[in-house]
Amino acid sequence: MSKKVLVLAGSPRKGGNSDLLCDAFIKGAREAGHEAGKIYVEDLKIGGCKACYACRGTGVCFQKDDMEGVLEKMVEADIIVLATPVYFYSLSGQLKTLIDRTLPGYTKIRDKDFYFIATAAAGKAMIERTMDAMEGFTDCLPGAKIKAKIYGAGFYKPGEVTGSATEKEAYVLGKKT
Repeated sequence: MSKKVLVLAGSPRKGGNSDLLCDAFIKGAREAGHEAGKIYVEDLKIGGCKACYACRGTGVCFQKDDMEGVLEKMVEADIIVLATPVYFYSLSGQLKTLIDRTLPGYTKIRDKDFYFIATAAAGKAMIERTMDAMEGFTDCLPGAKIKAKIYGAGFYKPGEVTGSATEKEAYVLGKKT
């Protein structure tokens, strides 16, 4: 059965290592017969959450930006991939802002399978806090299941992940979705 795969690429750098792992995952998912697409969060206009709770009761944020469309795609997806480079042991600001702005409808993001991708120049242990942050988000979502975490450890220069075992892992996991 074909599934809808939504990849949220949180890097500000297209063609960077986390972005290339997204592409490998998408390639595998498409080869498995799934509909897979990627959103570059950097390309969107998404303001930070104002914690005003104007969305309470309405389910709609007062800010008129690109987030409403992203939230709809998250609700429609069967599988969501969260991808980010590691910045000071955490998510990119772009991905964190997107996550915060799911507040008006996060309870509608239910029963999804999640995959996490994080890349860093440092080793795997240094990526754990970033994975924890993504897991913290999914802990708030009804029925969310974390299927796999892809650790792009030891990649610094753009493109270093190309041809690596980590790139193959992303492809294989995409194909197994």
